[in-house]
Amino acid sequence: MASISISNLQAQDFSESLASGAASADSGGQVDELAKKLANPIADLVSFPIQANYDENYGADDGGSVWRINVQPVIPIQINEDWNVISRTIVPVIDQSGFSDPNQNKSGIGDTVQSLFFSPREKVGDWILGGGPVFLLPTASNDVLGSERWGIGPTGIALKQFGPWTVGGLANHIWSFAGNEDRNTVNATFLQPFINYILPSKTTLYLNSESTYDWNSSTWSAPINFGANQMLKIAGQPLQVGIGGRYWLDSPRNGPEGWGLRINFIMLFPK
Repeated sequence: MASISISNLQAQDFSESLASGAASADSGGQVDELAKKLANPIADLVSFPIQANYDENYGADDGGSVWRINVQPVIPIQINEDWNVISRTIVPVIDQSGFSDPNQNKSGIGDTVQSLFFSPREKVGDWILGGGPVFLLPTASNDVLGSERWGIGPTGIALKQFGPWTVGGLANHIWSFAGNEDRNTVNATFLQPFINYILPSKTTLYLNSESTYDWNSSTWSAPINFGANQMLKIAGQPLQVGIGGRYWLDSPRNGPEGWGLRINFIMLFPK
């Protein structure tokens, strides 16, 4: 089933919604505090990103298309004076259509990915670091849209910020340990290098890859994502909106091919 390949379980953005920024130049030409926090995936900033992805050319006849809307609340919690833990939940809402197999044309909720990043409140040298567990929760509304497996593994992130630039990478690995034994096990590595550049116009240019290696099938899923996000304030509420493209360098058999679309909407709740 193309809809529940491991690439679709994990290839959900970790950088545009969190590691994206908006800049405003002050009298000294410095990037403002909010922009710095937006550009830091593990900053002490509550945000509520909603990300829509459209991909096509699924299935044996390349006729299938998928809309995947990821709801991704991010909540930092201060443990003590030295450490934060950042809770990041990704709940996908999926609509599949155009598949030659009518059983694949489904809409509903997919599996949830829950990450917890334990992060020092101070930099380690020039690096901002975080790490902890990641969980796969079988929350799909039907068997086509999910794995029916529970999963767990490690996740980590490292990044540097200098001037208008944010560069870094995130990785995780998920193994399944319980669930429907008639379904395939999960054993996959997710890698996401990212780079962002903040313009004085409060626009962020981003480039990242979301590469997943499925150890069971020995296949890669590797889209390249690029685009721009713009910082706005409406009725006193700061938010960020953006649009971008994606191109699939590689995908499993019957997976997506060619070009796709990405739309970002992020509400911010600074202290």
